[in-house]
Amino acid sequence: MAIKRNKRFHMEVATSALSDIMFFLLLFFLIISTLANPNVIKVPLPESKTNTKTNKQHLSLTVTKDKKYYLDKQEVAFDKLEAALVAKTNQLKDNTVVLRIPYDSPVQDLVDLLRIGMDNNLKVIIATKGQN
Repeated sequence: MAIKRNKRFHMEVATSALSDIMFFLLLFFLIISTLANPNVIKVPLPESKTNTKTNKQHLSLTVTKDKKYYLDKQEVAFDKLEAALVAKTNQLKDNTVVLRIPYDSPVQDLVDLLRIGMDNNLKVIIATKGQN
């Protein structure tokens, strides 16, 4: 007579370690994504051989190709730009403005923005990208 043993193997996959790893990966990517560049408005910047990075987060003025002006991601009309710049710099107590303007913009657009900065004693920094 044949005796059958009741030893069946049950396959199990331990997933507790996998959920911990997924949690740490999610946490890592959330932290890294908040540290990414805060400027969402993409502008083709002029190239420069030397780039100097600032340590502080300054007020950002972005100009698009179709002459839309953004003050820290908030669209502002050109005729209200000077008042908005002065108000924002006084609020932040920082008179440095990072100007992000496309490389193929007319020079007159750049001069107009620099004039606004000079009239209001603002330090205007032109953002560039490094050469590859």
